[in-house]
Amino acid sequence: MLAVDIDGTLTDGRVYYAQDGSSMVAFHTRDGYGIKQLQRLGLHFAALSGRQSAGVQQRMQALGVADVLLGLADKRGPLELLLHKYQLQPQQLCYIGDDVIDIPAMQLAGLSVAVADAVPACLEAADHQTRLPGGRGAVREVIDLLLKAQGLSMQPDESR
Repeated sequence: MLAVDIDGTLTDGRVYYAQDGSSMVAFHTRDGYGIKQLQRLGLHFAALSGRQSAGVQQRMQALGVADVLLGLADKRGPLELLLHKYQLQPQQLCYIGDDVIDIPAMQLAGLSVAVADAVPACLEAADHQTRLPGGRGAVREVIDLLLKAQGLSMQPDESR
């Protein structure tokens, strides 16, 4: 299973607010393509955030992500439940994060990854650091590494 923080990992961490109070975040299409491919190959993907966001829900729905957990103060507990749900061990979990809220989840994972622009404490807690910053293809970078390590490869697909 690959589980990722959303704000600062799948996005660059910035939240834009319109005058009507609605918010927007931006996602990188390469990350989306990687997520679709990961799922197509039978691997589980989960997205977690401390924040509620309709935009995030919409993007994850478009990518077919079933495990979207928002408004979390603690990410480790929900990840433990997901591991149980899919009968996986912590060693079978890779978690990508960018901030201190992600460290307990990173400590649970068999492989913990921090995006290049993560806060120092998160970088120190990680087993691996991406070359790319959050929201700029860092998740795809990790997906490519995971698939390569398992001898899997991506197939052409137009949906991103």
